[in-house]
Amino acid sequence: MSASQAPVVLATRGSPLALAQTHAVLAQCRAAFPAWRFEVKIIKTTGDKLQSASLAQPDQVLPKGLFTKELETALLSQEADVAVHSLKDLPTEVPAGLTLGAVGRRADPRDVLVYRPQLPAGQGGAGRGFPPGLTLADLPSGATIATSSTRRKEQLLAQRPDLRVVEIRGNVGTRLRKVAEQAGIDATMLAAAGLARLGYTFGAQGALVAPPATAAGAGAPILPSVLVVLLDPEVMLPAVGQAIVGLESRLGDTRATELCAALNDRTTYRCALAERAFLRAMGGGCQSPVAAYALMRGDQLWLRGVSFRKGCRRGELLGTPAQAESLGERLAAQLEA
Repeated sequence: MSASQAPVVLATRGSPLALAQTHAVLAQCRAAFPAWRFEVKIIKTTGDKLQSASLAQPDQVLPKGLFTKELETALLSQEADVAVHSLKDLPTEVPAGLTLGAVGRRADPRDVLVYRPQLPAGQGGAGRGFPPGLTLADLPSGATIATSSTRRKEQLLAQRPDLRVVEIRGNVGTRLRKVAEQAGIDATMLAAAGLARLGYTFGAQGALVAPPATAAGAGAPILPSVLVVLLDPEVMLPAVGQAIVGLESRLGDTRATELCAALNDRTTYRCALAERAFLRAMGGGCQSPVAAYALMRGDQLWLRGVSFRKGCRRGELLGTPAQAESLGERLAAQLEA
């Protein structure tokens, strides 16, 4: 593509996390195709407009593709060439004429538990706190965990039915402030990859350190501070596609196809195929009470899954990378039997 040709337009949501992911993809695009021109197009999605809606209300009918539909419309109308998604938000059935063209290398897929630290004697605070290295087993009976994810809620209550789970909304910064400042919330859970992409880091004793502030120019602990601890997949199985950035494009678009081929991480792609096949076969979306996580173990693809559609059912399968989709379908059938 010569410099005189139209730029490749990357469509994205306008949330801080979506923009961080898109600018990371943009840097990869420019590195792979230095002679091409690229633009970022911010599009407000249905999910962005429904910030007050409950994503975890089982009797509330919410549209599929809450955070993707408008981006796909932009692709189909040729207002954009590639849509950048958090893969866990992308429905397993994409519209005719579109395809999941590529995925980036998976970041840390784990969830983190976020909570207030214990304060020294005599210091007041928003509520009770806990020591570094807290585990789910350490939480006192009746502790309140805020999450709007049915996947997290069901796995949490399967291990600790004595805990209280309430909803929480807002972006990452808002959720961190709620944990730090609201006495009625003891902890929440967030994706480790989302925190990292926003520039948060883990400090000493599990302290969460904020990214550099534009005004201050330096990182600082969240004030009031919060602590974090990583939850292994054995404790909290990730969402399908968690920590993966997906690139959706039009079928037959030669520029987008070339771009996606250059950016695609083949190992992550196989894992994503297995997980998404599992979710598709379960007939669910990103808010279904199911989870799946695939990774390579030697030359074998290892897929683990859990479903709460018929009680708590867990399973795992091993296969070759070429069997990725059939592994997902077979595991879903096993858990639905």
